[in-house]
Amino acid sequence: MKDDLSRPCNLCNSTEFDVLSTRDRDGEYLRTVICKNCGLVWSDPFPINPSEYYQKNYRILYKGTFEPKIKHIYRAAKTALNRYQGLKDYLNGKQQVLEIGSGGGEFSYLLNKLGFSVKGIEPNEGYGNYSKSEYGLDVQIGFAQNTEFAPESFDFITTSHVLEHVDDPTLVLKKLHGWLNSDGILAIEVPNVEATCQSPKSTFHTAHLFNFNQATLSLLVEKCGFTVIKTFFSSDKGNLSLVARKNTSPSPLSNLTIAGNFEKITTIVRKHTALVHYFSLSPYIRLLNKIPRLLEEKKAMENFADAKSVLDSCYKKTLPH
Repeated sequence: MKDDLSRPCNLCNSTEFDVLSTRDRDGEYLRTVICKNCGLVWSDPFPINPSEYYQKNYRILYKGTFEPKIKHIYRAAKTALNRYQGLKDYLNGKQQVLEIGSGGGEFSYLLNKLGFSVKGIEPNEGYGNYSKSEYGLDVQIGFAQNTEFAPESFDFITTSHVLEHVDDPTLVLKKLHGWLNSDGILAIEVPNVEATCQSPKSTFHTAHLFNFNQATLSLLVEKCGFTVIKTFFSSDKGNLSLVARKNTSPSPLSNLTIAGNFEKITTIVRKHTALVHYFSLSPYIRLLNKIPRLLEEKKAMENFADAKSVLDSCYKKTLPH
């Protein structure tokens, strides 16, 4: 069975695994495995070539567009505001900021307007170039693992819904550790593999190469030289956030086993059946919350002619006058 993995666990390097699922959210074949030693979940083999997929195809397949539309910008602006509220205390006293996976640039634009010096890295050419031309952002088109900055270039590095997409999370996090100064802060948000707010068929996604829970994300970050300050969940438990500080003299972790985590995740995923899901309140609460959001969005769209006006309108109460 050990020979049946294309790569060992990215967290603990074990080759002991179980198959957690064989379908993605579209019903296509996708083998998702879970490490029996630590509980990390990943697609094996990888169903895509990450560099080609994220540079050219991802946004078209996922959003149906090469560049963001006004409705995407409006949604992303709302998300950026919520993200800032969750991170503003950790941004206090920081100046040099790097956003990994800056997307359409909505969060970087907000931080720029708030007085931070912000650089971005975005693999998708359409979204990355759009953020540069529309907002004048300093964005490199490419991948963090292929980008170079001088050591200790940044006070704060943030990455939201990116780590699940990279082919080597350990490599990326170690690189970010080198880019942060001695008092630097790392902020990460990823989907929560234990989430049950979504339909069970939507748990695993071709584009999500890795899946984390609180324990695996925390240990991975610590393995790469950080000290976890805080972890927290979105209101529906669908997303997991972590804030960590750079440890300037980390000691190699001798034990990368997370006792009981494999069993915990496996039980949650396998018990989250369609029958259980649709006899719970989650899908109906999700729908009821979505309807007013869509109506608000439709009304707001009538007032905007261009991308910058969307962001300026959404951010005006947050920005200093």
